[in-house]
Amino acid sequence: MEKDDLVQALGMSFTTSTIALALGLASRQVWQADQLALSVLAVLPALIGMWAGQILRRAISPATFRRWFLMMLALLGGEMLLRGVV
Repeated sequence: MEKDDLVQALGMSFTTSTIALALGLASRQVWQADQLALSVLAVLPALIGMWAGQILRRAISPATFRRWFLMMLALLGGEMLLRGVV
């Protein structure tokens, strides 16, 4: 997969899972409207990160992108394993 295609696929996956989570919380009446402002505020750093990521993605080669992407996935997986053990 090309790096732009990969990022687009991940974005679609995250969007779909976020919508599913919101629907699940709303169906169980766990979602509270008074928390909406805080949730919207929490999106701001994510948008800034996406903007910075687009600039960085254009600046690096596909091989470098792939290497760092896989290293970060491995690091995330290792952290998840340690969290599950402890």
